[in-house]
This record gives sequence, structure tokens and C-alpha cells, in this order.
Amino acid sequence: AAIVLSRDEKWVTVKLPSTEVRLFSKKCYCTVGKVGRTEHQLIKLGKAGKRRQMGFRPHVRGSAKNACDHPHGGGEGKSPIGQKHPKTKFGNCALGLKTRRRP
Repeated sequence: AAIVLSRDEKWVTVKLPSTEVRLFSKKCYCTVGKVGRTEHQLIKLGKAGKRRQMGFRPHVRGSAKNACDHPHGGGEGKSPIGQKHPKTKFGNCALGLKTRRRP
């Protein structure tokens, strides 16, 4: 925990847990307490259903769809996409081509 050692008109002297003494502006904000649930980013969801509960929708590959739903769809088994370049679901080039017009 940090300890406030002294206060001036503009500065506050604080002793940090590393024993470093540092000046902070009097206008600075600080947070009291400690961080909770530090393991949050390490938690595995475990199954697709948990992701659905969090509001994420499934991500289906174009090659797994029917031909009417995606340019990569259709065919027998794991067939190739059957086109020169990968496409988006709207039929535009997906790789190597700028598809956005900017001023």
C-alpha cells in the first residue's frame, strides 16, 4: 500500500510499496483498494454454450455452408472453394484487395 508522506501547494509525496518515494501532482486521482479477480483473463469458458450466454454468435465457415448462402459453399465433402481468390459472403475479394474507398 502507498503511504502519503507530505502535501505541498501543488505536489504530494508518496512512498510506494517498492519503497520508492515519488512526487505526484495534487490534481491526480488515485484508486483505493486492490484489483479483484486477477485470474479473469486466464479463465477458459469450456464450451460453446458459455460463449452463447455471453452474447457471442457462432462463427460458421463459408465452406461449410450451402452454395446459395456463400461463394465458398456447396460441393462434395471438403472441396476447394472453386474460385481464383477467397471471397467474402457478399462476393467481394477477401484477400489482397482494398475494398474500402477513403477520401
